[in-house]
Amino acid sequence: MSTVVVSVVPYEQSMRNLRALLSSGKTDPVPRINFVNWELFHRILAPNRMAIIQAMTGAGPLSIREVARRVGRDFKGVHTDVTALLSNGLLEKTEDDLVIFPYDEIHFDFVMRAADQSAA
Repeated sequence: MSTVVVSVVPYEQSMRNLRALLSSGKTDPVPRINFVNWELFHRILAPNRMAIIQAMTGAGPLSIREVARRVGRDFKGVHTDVTALLSNGLLEKTEDDLVIFPYDEIHFDFVMRAADQSAA
């Protein structure tokens, strides 16, 4: 079973993690998708898009029309969301123009802290 880890990790921490990984000469055995902040996480993984990912998880390659049928939405709206998910690296396109979420499950890994009150 293949699992992708989705995280909210600030840019600076992501860069430190990447440098440490590169200097070790090893590869990360776990596929990861990192968002640099909550706003980006929520914009890219809005509820309608999460429904698409959930419907596609473990399903193999699907047409956008089939994805729309599975989530009970119109083709145009699903096409827009699938395009956004493709451009952000969450979905992939096959050689025969189908789309795939190439993982069997998603693990969300993040910590939520109190908002910075000094900015308010």
